[in-house]
Amino acid sequence: MASGLRGRNFWGLHISRIFAGNIVYFGLLIFLRSTKRFGPDGQRFQHLPFLSFLQNVVCLVWSYIMTKLWSTKSSGTAPLWEFWSPGITNTIGPALGLQALKYISYPAQVLAKSSKMIPVMLVGALFYGIKYTLPEYICTSLVASGVSLFALSKSSSKTVSKIAHPNAPLGYGLCLGNLLFDGYTNSTQDNIKKRYPKTSGWDIMLGMNLWGCVYSLYMFILPGAGGFEAVHFCKQHPEAAWDILWFCVCGAVGQNFIFMTISMFGSLANTTITTVRKFFSILVSSLVSGNPLSDRQWVSVFMVFGGLAYQIYLKWKRTEPRSKDL
Repeated sequence: MASGLRGRNFWGLHISRIFAGNIVYFGLLIFLRSTKRFGPDGQRFQHLPFLSFLQNVVCLVWSYIMTKLWSTKSSGTAPLWEFWSPGITNTIGPALGLQALKYISYPAQVLAKSSKMIPVMLVGALFYGIKYTLPEYICTSLVASGVSLFALSKSSSKTVSKIAHPNAPLGYGLCLGNLLFDGYTNSTQDNIKKRYPKTSGWDIMLGMNLWGCVYSLYMFILPGAGGFEAVHFCKQHPEAAWDILWFCVCGAVGQNFIFMTISMFGSLANTTITTVRKFFSILVSSLVSGNPLSDRQWVSVFMVFGGLAYQIYLKWKRTEPRSKDL
C-alpha cells in the first residue's frame, strides 16, 4: 500500500512539473505570437485562429495514437458523433480568446479568462436558482474586482505599442465570449462522460479535436477567412512556422497531461496546477517583454489569484476525509 502511494506521489510530482512547465511555455508562445514582428517590414502574424486549427490537427493525431496504444474498445465508449456540439463551442471559444490578443495584452487576457466562475455563478443563480455560499461570493468578488482594476489601470505606452489594434472593450468582450463557450463545452463533456462512463480522456480528446478540424476548415473554404494567407505568411517567414509548430506540440502535450492529471488525481489537482501556471505565465511574459506591470496591476493580479487560491482551498476542504481518526 505504502509503495503504491509512493509511486503515485512520484508520478504526480513529475506529471505536475512537466505539465506546469509545458503550459507556462505554451502561454509564452501565445504571448510571443501576438507581439513578435517578422521580416524587414516588421509584419505581425495576424491569423491567430489558424493556430487553433493546427493545434486541433496535432492533438487529433496524438490522441488517435494514444487511443490505439492504450485505450480498450468497449460498448460503453461514446461515439464520435456525440462530440459535434461541444466541438463547435470548443472551436469558437479558443479562437475568440486568441483574437482578443489583438486588442488587449496577454496578462489582461489571462486574468479575464481566469474569471470563468463569474458567468457560471451568474447563470446558475439567475436561471437555475442555485444557492451559493458567502465564501463563494467572496471568491467571485475578489476575482471580478481584480479583473476590473486591471482593465481600468493604464498600461504603459510600450505595452500598448505591442498590441496590434488596442481596443479594451472589444478584447474583454471576446474573452467573455470565450468563457461562455468554454462553460458549455465543459458541461457537455461532463454530460457525455456521465452517459458513457467507459469513455477515456483520450477518447474525448480524439472526438473534440476531430470535430475541431472539421469546423476549422472554413478558413480554407470561405474567401478571406485567412487559412491560405496564414500558410503564405509561414512560407515567407520560416521562423514563425517553427514557433507555430512548437505551439502545437506544447498544446498536444498540455492536453495529454490535463487528461492524465484528471484521471489519476482528479479535477481539483488539475485546477490547482493550471491556476499556478496562469500566475507564472503572467510573470514570465512580463519579464520577457521587458515591460513589468505597474504596482496597481500587480495588486489586481494578486486579487484575482488570491480569489482563485481561496476557491481551491474551499474545494480541498470539502474533499478532506471527515473522519480523521480512521
